[in-house]
Amino acid sequence: MTNRTAFVTGASRGIGRACALELARNGARLVLAARQRAKLEEVAAEVRALGAEALVVEMDLASADSIAQAFTAAQTFAPVHILVNNAAITRDNLAIRMKPADFEAVIQTNLTGSFLCIQQVLQGMMRERWGRIVNISSVVAEAGNPGQSNYVASKAGLIGLTKSIAQEMASRNITVNAIAPGFIETDMTAVLKEELKADMLKKIPMKRMGTPDDIASAVAFLAGDGASYITGHVLDVNGGLYM
Repeated sequence: MTNRTAFVTGASRGIGRACALELARNGARLVLAARQRAKLEEVAAEVRALGAEALVVEMDLASADSIAQAFTAAQTFAPVHILVNNAAITRDNLAIRMKPADFEAVIQTNLTGSFLCIQQVLQGMMRERWGRIVNISSVVAEAGNPGQSNYVASKAGLIGLTKSIAQEMASRNITVNAIAPGFIETDMTAVLKEELKADMLKKIPMKRMGTPDDIASAVAFLAGDGASYITGHVLDVNGGLYM
């Protein structure tokens, strides 16, 4: 990935941070995007400590203007060769109780925001005739999950988006793939009750939760030259939770 630039959304913590660091270890320069600049600056310092360049951009995926501004700033830093659509939000509730605003907010951020990020990089990738887009979906996009109809719909939509754009861009040497993480140790899962975690572990054949590094390794593979003949694929990284 030497001389490649990777743009990672939701890079301030968890899976996004792990992806940024792994891509840096593989020689990429990084554009780190999220809403909280202070946390991004901490990740940028870690990236630079690995010998890679890093640019911090504040970005709100719920705002088309914010997305456009972030990618304009990124292009002044370096052309974007790799896009990792990782940022996401949740607004959980049973469908019968879910407020329309909560459904729309999750779709806007997780799905529409990711689509707008893809639009921002396609022209440059087509010009370079090289690109890697990796969308972070979820095991629930494939299996469903009660109380998360908005989140599941957004992540399932991301899989459909992946497959469609993969077909549009394949002849330009641009691959578009998705990763569907299972139960991963992040801030989002840290707040779950211990009995819920124990019940989930019983369903995982590997009997452990995944780590952000497990996802980051998969991202680095799909973003590299070794995955040049893989596109439109959904890579499950879930310890066997869903097969």
